[in-house]
Amino acid sequence: MNRTYNGTFILNLKGSEEGVDELVGHITTELEAEGAKLKQVDRLGRKEFAYENHSKQTHGFYVNCLFEAAPAAIEKVRSKLALREDIHLQHYRVK
Repeated sequence: MNRTYNGTFILNLKGSEEGVDELVGHITTELEAEGAKLKQVDRLGRKEFAYENHSKQTHGFYVNCLFEAAPAAIEKVRSKLALREDIHLQHYRVK
């Protein structure tokens, strides 16, 4: 049974926004490979963090995805994207 999810991703671009389209494309490809049906992808832009993280990063590029997927697909996508250094954070919420 598929559910509707709201996925938020914070991209670590190290001051450059050149690779945003490529990285968003990679995220959506991973979601679709696990059977997710994308409804909406919003690029929310660069936002400052309240505090620096452990690697002295002060900002990130936020992306929000609305999609339908099976619950098992979320864990598969989460584990694949966790291996990438350019994705700082990922969070999924049932809508």
